[in-house]
Amino acid sequence: MIAVQFVLVGVIWGSSFLFMKVALEGISPAQVAWGRLVLGALTLGIFVLARRDRLPAVRGTGARVWGHMTVLAVSFCVVPFLLFSWAEQHVSSGLGSIYNATTPIMTAVMAAAVFRVERLKPVQITGIVVGIAGVVVIIAPWTGLDLTHSLVAQLALLGATACYGFSLAYMRRFLRDSGMTPLAFSFVNIGIAAVLMTLIAPAIALSPVTLDPWIVGSMVLLGCLGTGVAYIWNQNTLRAWGPTAASTVTYITPVVGVALGVLVLGEEVSWHEPVGAAVVFLGILLAQNRLRMPRRRPPRDAGDDRRRSDRIRPAARPADRA
Repeated sequence: MIAVQFVLVGVIWGSSFLFMKVALEGISPAQVAWGRLVLGALTLGIFVLARRDRLPAVRGTGARVWGHMTVLAVSFCVVPFLLFSWAEQHVSSGLGSIYNATTPIMTAVMAAAVFRVERLKPVQITGIVVGIAGVVVIIAPWTGLDLTHSLVAQLALLGATACYGFSLAYMRRFLRDSGMTPLAFSFVNIGIAAVLMTLIAPAIALSPVTLDPWIVGSMVLLGCLGTGVAYIWNQNTLRAWGPTAASTVTYITPVVGVALGVLVLGEEVSWHEPVGAAVVFLGILLAQNRLRMPRRRPPRDAGDDRRRSDRIRPAARPADRA
């Protein structure tokens, strides 16, 4: 069951970049971020009421949990959702899904350098460097840099995944034993983010809206599935498999995102984007210590072989000694 949820999360989150791209044809980036958070919170709230899950208390130790969850709502939802929505105005949905795959590398950096909950091995440091090289290949500076939109949008995508990396490390450091079920945890996280976005919406989200069935359908799927149900499944996977295995969902999302961008939106993929993504995946494998280099054995000389054969040679029988 967990494996099925894992795959579904990858498919839904890979499709989210298509949903954002379609929704941006009629509403602003801030409205996309606000809409998906509100719809996600409402969806999760219905599940919480149906299952009667308990939320943390607002006093005592529970108040500390609410404080940490507020930080997580900003860093894991509000800021990255705004960055992704804004960036997708200037880059393809497939490219957005490729950059999303850098999340495990960002998580390794944040866990080691910021929160010090992990100590990186040399192979993991090599993986981070390889991942950065992959990002450079995706940006393709040799083709000329668009300093107005494309490059800035790609940096915004990296900023969003840095927020994800910060949040996952923060979660491990401060919310490992929150006492909440995966459903309650997801609801509190998305719910606080929805409230915060609603408070700032009058300042950043009051722009004309053009709706059609495709835009409305994309927002419903993005909010109810991508920001609602998928978060529950991701929390289930995280608790069952651990953060390292659960983060490999980023191997699925770019494949789905690029495929949908090409098939549905007719987007073109330059050669350096999948090549850079492959380099990033190699960096992820190294950063997660999933690739182990074979150890070199010291050369054996003939004397060692003779001594070893003498030790294992069977003892002579009495008749043979005569």
